Amino acid sequence: MNNIQKVFENGKAFIPFITVGDPDIETSEQLIYALEKAGCDLIELGIPFSDPTAEGPVIMSASERALKNGICTDDIFALVEKVRKKAQIPLAFMTYANVIFSYGIEKFATKAEQLGIDAIILPDVPFEEKETFQPIFTSLHIALISMIAPTSQGRVTMIAQEAEGFLYCVSSLGVTGERNTFSTNLENLTKTVQSVRPDLPCAIGFGISNPKQAETMAQISDGAIVGSAIVKIIARQGRNCIPEVEAFARSMKKAVSNVKG
Repeated sequence: MNNIQKVFENGKAFIPFITVGDPDIETSEQLIYALEKAGCDLIELGIPFSDPTAEGPVIMSASERALKNGICTDDIFALVEKVRKKAQIPLAFMTYANVIFSYGIEKFATKAEQLGIDAIILPDVPFEEKETFQPIFTSLHIALISMIAPTSQGRVTMIAQEAEGFLYCVSSLGVTGERNTFSTNLENLTKTVQSVRPDLPCAIGFGISNPKQAETMAQISDGAIVGSAIVKIIARQGRNCIPEVEAFARSMKKAVSNVKG
């Protein structure tokens, strides 16, 4: 059993996202420990990129701040190497194709595997182009996480059949960011996945910002993914963000854990 499967074996999962290097690399390290302590099941580590096309203004601004700090991919690898001496929580990188191309796909994947990265999420790589990346990462036991959206209905079966790790279900159209309403066909989407691949967990992300929303999403899927709400706390509190982020993550994990089965 790989670590991604373990994420979902003890009930509904809570998966937070942070942009590494915002507000600085030292705070990012402490946030990882705090999120593990809060009971999170997997942490998405955002590698900053100058043109993060899937991101709304909150995460885009976080990327800009990290890049202004001079954060590069090697800095993030060094952080993970340090973190892995203390933290066992599963980790996923979320970034963009150009980041990996510029580093070298095989070099990036090999380094990620050596550091115990469990998954990679590339929101700008469509399903039809995943073969550029998937064979290399899969050979190193790193899951390339596929994404589906409300507009994917006709392609869900095809994507689910070939997906690995878990399926990232995008809650609604558009970029990341907090929302009050979500797509009305999310439950149909997750039911389709479950009928095609009952062994494949499906977690919902984009726009979830409070415990009630997290609980609602956990009722129709295997977990909730939250980014902008956490990044907003970090932006507001800077280096003092850790206690508030930990408390928020703890409340979100409790909310998804309230949902059984």
